[in-house]
Formats: sequence, C-alpha cells, structure tokens
Amino acid sequence: MIPTLAKALRVEPAAFIAFAGAGGKTTALFQLARELPPPVIVTATTHLGTWQVGLADGHVTAGSSAPLEELEHGLSGVILVTGETDGDRTKPVPREALDWLHQFCGYHSIPLLMEADGSRQKPLKGWAEYEPPIPDFATSVVQVAGLGGIGKPLNEEHVPRPEIFSSLSGLKIGETISPEALTRVLLHGSGGLKNFPKDVRKVVLLNQADTAVLQSIAHGMSQALLSGFDAVAVSSLERREIFAVHEKVAGIILGAGESSRFGQPKQLLDWKGQPFIRAVAKTALEAGLSPIVVVTGANAEQVETAIHDLPVKIVRNEEWREGQASSIRAGVRAVDKRIGASVFLLSDQPQVTTSILRALVEKHAEGLYPIVAPLVMDQRANPVLFDRAAFRDLLTIEGDVGGRAIFHKARVEYLPWHDDRLLLDVDTPEMYQRLIADDSL
Repeated sequence: MIPTLAKALRVEPAAFIAFAGAGGKTTALFQLARELPPPVIVTATTHLGTWQVGLADGHVTAGSSAPLEELEHGLSGVILVTGETDGDRTKPVPREALDWLHQFCGYHSIPLLMEADGSRQKPLKGWAEYEPPIPDFATSVVQVAGLGGIGKPLNEEHVPRPEIFSSLSGLKIGETISPEALTRVLLHGSGGLKNFPKDVRKVVLLNQADTAVLQSIAHGMSQALLSGFDAVAVSSLERREIFAVHEKVAGIILGAGESSRFGQPKQLLDWKGQPFIRAVAKTALEAGLSPIVVVTGANAEQVETAIHDLPVKIVRNEEWREGQASSIRAGVRAVDKRIGASVFLLSDQPQVTTSILRALVEKHAEGLYPIVAPLVMDQRANPVLFDRAAFRDLLTIEGDVGGRAIFHKARVEYLPWHDDRLLLDVDTPEMYQRLIADDSL
C-alpha cells in the first residue's frame, strides 16, 4: 500500500498539477493539498460548488483584474482561489488571475493544484468541445476515472454527455460500460488525453476501486493505459487507500565486462542455442520491461551483433575498464526521465525468468519502494529493481561495484523467492558447466 497520494503522484516542489475527469477529482485535489507542506494554493478553471469552498482554510475571490496581493502576506494552510460566486457555485478563475498564480507560486515554490474539469458528481464523463480547460503551464495532469461506472448502463444517470462517451468507446447508449470501453475512452485524444499540454506528465487515477474485484479490474487495465500515460494509480480515496501505482519499468542489461577471470566473453556463451546476452534480452522483452537498454563495452561489436535484430537500445560504455559502476551510470543516463524504475540484469544470468521480473515490477507497484531485490534462502539475489528516486545515487557510484553500493542509503524491500537458481553465477568454466547441466532450467 502506498501511504500518500503525494507519493503516488510523485509530487515535486512547486508542482503545477491539474485534475480532470470524473469520479473523485475534488476529493483527490484536496486530499493531496492536505498532504503537502503548507502553504498550498488550490484554484479551478471550471465551476465549483460553493460547498467546496469550506474544504479550504481560506478563500480568495479573484476579479478580472486579478488583485491577489493579499496572498503576498501571511499565507498559511490551504488557500482556495476562485472566480466570483454565482448562486450556488463559483465561477472559473479569470485567466489573468491564473497567470498571476502561476508566476507567484513558481517564484515562491508553492504547489498550485487546479481543478480543470466538471463532472456533475458522476463517476465517468464525456467531454464537451470546450472541455477540459487544462492550463498550458501544468506540469502534471491527473485524469480521474471512477470505477463505480463499470458495469453500469451508459446513460445520463451515470455519464454526463453519454453520446460523446458512446462515440469514443464504441458502446451504444444503454449498453453496459466495460473495462475495455473505459480504457478506449481514456486513451482517446478526444477523451482522457484531450487538451493535455505538450510534455506534461500524464497520470490516470482509477478511483473507486472499493472492492477486490474492482482492484483486479484496474490492475488489468493498467498495461494498456501505460501506452498513453506515464503512470496508472489505483485508489479508493474515500477510504484513503492507494493500492498500486503502475509505471513503465526499464530493463538495463549490464553486458560490458571483459570476463577476464573466465577467459572468454561470457556474454557470448551458448545458452540453448543462443548467446547469453540474447537470452537475457529476450526474457526482459517477454516480461514487458520497456525500454530495454543493453550496455556494451569489451567485445562490443560481437555482443551487439548478437542482439542487433532485437528491439533494444544499445549503449556503448567507453569507460568499461573502470568497472561495473560505469555501466550502471551509462544505463541510468540512457533511460527516459519518466521511467518509474529500472531492473538491472546481469548478462551472465540467462536462467533468470520472466516470473521473477514481473514479480519485482508488481512488488514495486505496491509501494514504490526505492529498491526491490529477491531473497533466496536468506541471500540477496539478482536481478534488482531500483526506483527512479534512487537513480541520482546510482550516478555517484564508482569502481567495480554494483547497485549494492547504495543499499545503505534507502530501504530495500526484499521479495521472498523460492528458486535457488537465481544464486547461480558463471564466474568459472566449471560454473558454466554446472549451469548448462541443470536439467531444471
């Protein structure tokens, strides 16, 4: 279980986060605001109900001229900034005021959380032409979807503008809303990804996962949703529970070593008719790791030839003589900054299975742990997963050491694993013979 929404969303200082969609936007926004160190400013580019004003510690009404100077003095707690009150709701904050808030919060490193969509208190929605009004300066957009809508008929009672949801999902009015239909809507450029600013961090929050069945459905949707989003969080905000955050996880294969003790390149040893390095890369691909980065160095041309036709990214480490740390640094630098974590695989362990790789990824999703490692017979084994929060420390290691050099800096979450084959190393020809003679592999 992930303790806070702030951790699940990987909120950084001076974040500009917009919330869109339906099924818990306001709850998510104010729950996050209460988790962050004050002061926090909340605003809305759409209408809010006047009852929502009471969720903040203070309320400032911004007129069209944006005279918000009162925020310059004595800021504390959660401050809500809206447009003028109109009956039982507030108007959207004027653009001039929004730009002022952007500059003010950026200068003072104050989080700015923005409700940028309306949903009439329904779990799902269809988007009108003018929706959602997401500010172009948002650094993250959280698209909220209420799983309470799954299994319900597609109609006005459950989905505002059902005809739009129908056109995006392929469902007919009155048909039952399925996980597959919701996934199609969330991935649609006129649906869940509509009006997202360029280069923004995209998160989908599958809320209302109040039962084990809905949690299972959400987990099943996550892989497809990661084709369009950077992260998929599964929550029951009403119970203040965040069950998992699914992110893209890279595979970094360390294949730059000289194998001087062994006497020949271990990366090219035969494993069931293919080189070690190719077998490891294919296992990583089959497990769903993406992207796969292969770090080469010694015997680079031969090693690269063995994997030239696979969909992997090859990074040649010209500093391989400095030791394994240089390859780790090269691998970390090669992955996109939005990757949630990386699994580091050794090129001399072709016996590693897709099962352990998937288990490491699933364990990480449950808690966003800094480090996840298999524990076999009370011994730490490889491969090891490092959350992106640990990447900065990995870039500081030097010499012939691996990721264990930073184990003292962060909590290591051990994954009990009953397969002692993970403990097999190929440091000598005798060990290699033992490995290939193992009939269980």
